[in-house]
Amino acid sequence: MSFSVEKGTYTTIIGQNGSGKSTIAKLITGLLEKKSGSIQIDGLELTLENLNAIRAKIGIVFQNPDNQFIGSTVRDDIAFGLENHQVPQEKMDGIIDANAERVRMTKYLDHEPTRLSGGQKQRVAIAGVLAMKPEILIFDEATAMLDPQGKDEIKKVIMDLHHETGLTIVSITHDIDEVAASDAVIALNEGKVVMTGTPDDIFAHEKKLNEIQLDIPFSMKLENKLAERGIKLERYITMDGLLEELCRLHSNM
Repeated sequence: MSFSVEKGTYTTIIGQNGSGKSTIAKLITGLLEKKSGSIQIDGLELTLENLNAIRAKIGIVFQNPDNQFIGSTVRDDIAFGLENHQVPQEKMDGIIDANAERVRMTKYLDHEPTRLSGGQKQRVAIAGVLAMKPEILIFDEATAMLDPQGKDEIKKVIMDLHHETGLTIVSITHDIDEVAASDAVIALNEGKVVMTGTPDDIFAHEKKLNEIQLDIPFSMKLENKLAERGIKLERYITMDGLLEELCRLHSNM
């Protein structure tokens, strides 16, 4: 397969189980060694010689929040990577506070992991990654094991990071609403790239998506049904946007 991710973009990678999504994340981070081809990150080809230099540019958040919590408190967990890099304590405290605030976990800094929800643990994991100042942030099914509230929390954090930072974000996901909010989409099937483009580009091929057991957002299906009845809307591929437009139309009747 061959694909590229533009710097500073929010790219989602979609596909059914076994399509190769998580393998890509492991190859990019050097957790798996490639058998052939080349992987280039920020102009550098990924090799054993420069693996550590490239890993320093990348942060990754995995799907199971319990497997990522290392410290006895939120503060300790965010500090873990900083301590390994021997960041002075006087600098560390400010970094911990800033990144806890970024993921809205400031008031939980002294909480133990057993007192946190799955979504809160994932936010702590994100804060710990951000503390290391990565240039690329990879989410590997980061919402897969969360309840609906936890999923919404993490998607909100991802969107805020996208709008507020220059980070390159790559999210491996099954969540079609998250795909709709991204800049670019890479669709996989059986280890091959079958489609790339903007969410609109991808969702325009509903039949092709269905063939690889993927779908379009419910809000877009509703838009299409309304269009069949002569009610033409601007494209709102998130449910919130669609509901706002429907309310506006209703108030004008």
